[in-house]
Amino acid sequence: MKLIKMALVALSLLTIPIGASAQELSEARIKELVYEAIRENPEIVMEAVAILQARQAKEEASAAQNVLSSQRQLLEQDPNAPVLGNPEGDVTVVEFFDYNCPYCKRAAPEVEKLVAADPNVRLVYREWPILGEGSVYAARAALAARNQGKYKEFHDAMMGLKGRATEQSVLRVAAEIGMDVDKMKTDMQSPEVSEHIETSMRLTQALGITGTPAFIIGDAIIPGFIEVPQLQQLVNDVRSAN
Repeated sequence: MKLIKMALVALSLLTIPIGASAQELSEARIKELVYEAIRENPEIVMEAVAILQARQAKEEASAAQNVLSSQRQLLEQDPNAPVLGNPEGDVTVVEFFDYNCPYCKRAAPEVEKLVAADPNVRLVYREWPILGEGSVYAARAALAARNQGKYKEFHDAMMGLKGRATEQSVLRVAAEIGMDVDKMKTDMQSPEVSEHIETSMRLTQALGITGTPAFIIGDAIIPGFIEVPQLQQLVNDVRSAN
């Protein structure tokens, strides 16, 4: 609706007769000229909307690239983010995810295959719980699991969980993998846990990421599920560029 209104404004400027200025025409007359142009050429509205959409997409992409450039260190080297794969790897893959996201669960085996096939991939996980209170509880528990050396084990178990992540299911998984549940509950409230989640929220907002999973590989922002061949190609592209 906003784009259509913008398109109509643009059309109003295009339909002003040559030699006349907007100030010389009443608002009613400008509207009359616009609607007359639409009646004669109804397709011009969609053309104008398409032009505005393309311009908006280009501006958003440019803004995202600026954020990638300015936040590269935080995205790839945040000491408060879990790092898997090869910590000294030459290409970093960043994944934003939610334990209640079915597409994240589908993507998890693909990410595992990438790490297994490419020993020089460095994997950064960013907990981004956006799908309800259960997601927040699970993300906090996962980050707390770091203090017991159980992050990957807990992460893998949650990604393999059937059904939704809830407080009850999270506590059950933690117990099943041998975590000290009382310690986990305490560590879940630590400033480091809150800071990680808040940083994920800020980064995704700045990058224009609207859903999970989302991957960042070099200058590419990849929303949604992706299979290992595409992941590997993006990694290879970054490696070749470097």
